[in-house]
Amino acid sequence: MVGLFDLTGKVAVVTGASRGIGQAIAERLAEAGAKVVLSSRKLEGLEAVAAGIRAKGGEALCIAAHNGDKAALQALIQGAVDAFGRVDVLVNNAATNPHFGTLLDAEDSLWQKTIEVNVMGNVWLTQAVVPHMRRQGGGKIINIASINGLRPGRMQGIYSLTKAAVISLTQTLAMELAADQIQVNAIAPGLVKTKFARVIWEDETLSNEIIQRTPAGRIGEPDDIAGLAVYLASAASNFATGQVFVVDGGVTIPTI
Repeated sequence: MVGLFDLTGKVAVVTGASRGIGQAIAERLAEAGAKVVLSSRKLEGLEAVAAGIRAKGGEALCIAAHNGDKAALQALIQGAVDAFGRVDVLVNNAATNPHFGTLLDAEDSLWQKTIEVNVMGNVWLTQAVVPHMRRQGGGKIINIASINGLRPGRMQGIYSLTKAAVISLTQTLAMELAADQIQVNAIAPGLVKTKFARVIWEDETLSNEIIQRTPAGRIGEPDDIAGLAVYLASAASNFATGQVFVVDGGVTIPTI
């Protein structure tokens, strides 16, 4: 691949890369030429993704790290730098959604876990990677938000709140890091057919309701998100920062 979307020589760290959207993004970044560092809580699962990338001629490294563990995330970034000398792209994809229910009924522990993983994990990774990006003259940070961060999802209040925070974090960091040639953007997917969202798309009533109000007439697939991530990781997006790119099959189109 040549031109604006060529990632040859770039190093990308992708969290939550063992399946779903994270896996698809890692695979597409590798196809575009990037060396990818795959992370999730357990090495099991990551190795299968890495094997698939290597089988196609790509380069992949697996590092286990829990997104709610600051020290582990710092070690993840340092491990990437130790292995490849730099980090050009950070994809903050890892997330959790342990509470499916009303906002005020959630235990404090569920609030803490969701905020720690979905918000603070992104903050800690960004804090760790920015000094390296500054030294090398720039970089790309891609935060995976959600359309639930734009308007709350039913029975997903805490998750929605954290994704709204991810959007605000993206915009704030974009302002603060623009002078360093670091672009920070967010992708806000709608419902995507992943294990993470299984509780929704496996519920026939819920999924049919969503499909009926989706102009595209279907649920998203991980690759529907991955192509946009390649754009945001590449030179093609050098003038885009602080933006939220919605990929939802048209669900959030304003209607009268």
